[in-house]
Amino acid sequence: MTDQDWLRGDWQQPENRWADAPGSIHNDAVAKRVGMRGGTIPGTIHLGHFVPLIEQVFGERWWRNGTISMYYTYATTHREDVRAVVRQPAGTDDARLDAYVETPAGTVVCKGSVSIGRPAERAYVRSLPLENAPPGANRILKGLALGAPTGVRDDFVFDGEARDDGIVRNPAVMYQALNAGFPRDSIAQPSVGFFGATEVVLHRGPIRVGVPYRRSGRVVSVGASPKTEFAWVDSALHDKNGDLVAEMRHLTRWMKVSSPLWIAA
Repeated sequence: MTDQDWLRGDWQQPENRWADAPGSIHNDAVAKRVGMRGGTIPGTIHLGHFVPLIEQVFGERWWRNGTISMYYTYATTHREDVRAVVRQPAGTDDARLDAYVETPAGTVVCKGSVSIGRPAERAYVRSLPLENAPPGANRILKGLALGAPTGVRDDFVFDGEARDDGIVRNPAVMYQALNAGFPRDSIAQPSVGFFGATEVVLHRGPIRVGVPYRRSGRVVSVGASPKTEFAWVDSALHDKNGDLVAEMRHLTRWMKVSSPLWIAA
């Protein structure tokens, strides 16, 4: 594959607006204590870098039935240069395109796909297997049950960032609208979490501010890796007619080194 096979966005320098959050991976002191270079930019912020390329390739239709699907692979810090890269499309009807975010050194910050319509090939995150931890393996997430409902809300009205037409046109903000959270007290504290992956699918978009939705979610996987415990959550927005407007699959990880339940072991 040659360089001409890819579309590249402009360099971006996202700001860490969460640096003062106590106990957060975005805080320099906390991040360094658990082995990071410094306070990290939330992975979902990088979804927004794709907007100019999405609009260039797919146009207005993407906000009605597009998909963005990213697995986060490298944590960036305050105002580090990053840019979005999308494979050139062969066509724009029911198309799935490989996509990623990179640094000037070529380090991949996140990788996955952007899609329009319903192509035969699955979006990147949805293609990943869900692997649950064996009983008793988790400590931070001991209280999080597989299949548990998360933050179900009727008449949920999103008041986040939108353009003048009321349409949410940034996948990073779509995450906020679709984020159903976790059941109360299900995550043992103190512990430091961070985002691992996000897939947003628009079925009958766009998502709008000021419009009532039913937001629901459930835990679909609770697992563990050598350094983290993690949970996958599926969430959805339905309109007043019961039609599915958008859905999201999101991965959150918690670092074992951040929890007394592991440090004391």
